[in-house]
Amino acid sequence: MKVIRYLLFPFAILYNIVTFIRNFCYDIGFFTSTSFQLPVIVVGNLSTGGTGKTPQIEYLIRLLKDKYKVGVLSRGYKRKTKGFLLLNDTHNAEDVGDEPLQFFLKFKGIRVAVDANRTAGIQQLITNVNPEVILLDDAFQHRKVKAGYYILLTKFDELYANDFLLPTGNLREARRGSDRANSIIVTKCPENLSDEQQVFIKKQLKPKANQKVYFTSIGYNESLQGDQNILLSQLKNTELVLVTGIANPKPLLVFLEERQIKFKHINFSDHHNFTAKDIDKINTIYKSIPTKDKLILTTEKDYMRLQGKVSNLLYMPIETKFLHQEERFTADILSFIQS
Repeated sequence: MKVIRYLLFPFAILYNIVTFIRNFCYDIGFFTSTSFQLPVIVVGNLSTGGTGKTPQIEYLIRLLKDKYKVGVLSRGYKRKTKGFLLLNDTHNAEDVGDEPLQFFLKFKGIRVAVDANRTAGIQQLITNVNPEVILLDDAFQHRKVKAGYYILLTKFDELYANDFLLPTGNLREARRGSDRANSIIVTKCPENLSDEQQVFIKKQLKPKANQKVYFTSIGYNESLQGDQNILLSQLKNTELVLVTGIANPKPLLVFLEERQIKFKHINFSDHHNFTAKDIDKINTIYKSIPTKDKLILTTEKDYMRLQGKVSNLLYMPIETKFLHQEERFTADILSFIQS
């Protein structure tokens, strides 16, 4: 696979030229970017998938929901509908996508919408909901909107500084795109990441003088939820069928192995739409486990697409945890909104 990617290097150069011209046209005003009077915060990345955008959006929702009327706008990746939709209780993951549905079900005090056209989606949110702040999910490359604050995520073990453009690497645009960020967050770090390692990573990222760099890890909730509520500590003698349809399930596998929890892993592609054949496969493997103490475990995003299709289904909630300077980050966000 790596050999094929290297052979595609000329296409990466072409891709770089195209994205450079596009961004340059926005930078000089040849292409129009729309600004809005209310605070708009973008969470995104330079690379393809798996950097932790969903838990970061949820972190911001928790920070802001009791202080402001929050609206969240996503494109609704892999949904089967088109145009603008303001989520309500009748919608499912096929209508709106798994992540927006997760936000909607988890945080009742906010409004969530989907629209591939972020400019039109923001305008519709303002008309229908009149939020005080809008969070844009996965919109770092959506230059048609000029947001007030940009949060750029990069994974600890796959820094954009060490990556290359598609299709040779995983970058959606060149590393210089990071200049648009107000804050850069290195995600999925080990909790024991040393100060020396943090300094080394910052040197690799080469942030601008006005950019702040933060380090976060993924915190796994000790309480599993879904068809029933069970503490993780109760699973010592239970065998699991682990079903994942996310970009990078490795941290979850490591976490379960460290807890000495037995599981059989069925891995699907990111945002996978589970077919009847997939459900049969999951149920067959589940039934093949001889013990009575068995459950099906999945991620919170996958639960949005699997609930009601398999029984004994649980998910493990996750949260973003700052390793340092969380107060500075939250103060920066609140200062931006208040200004």
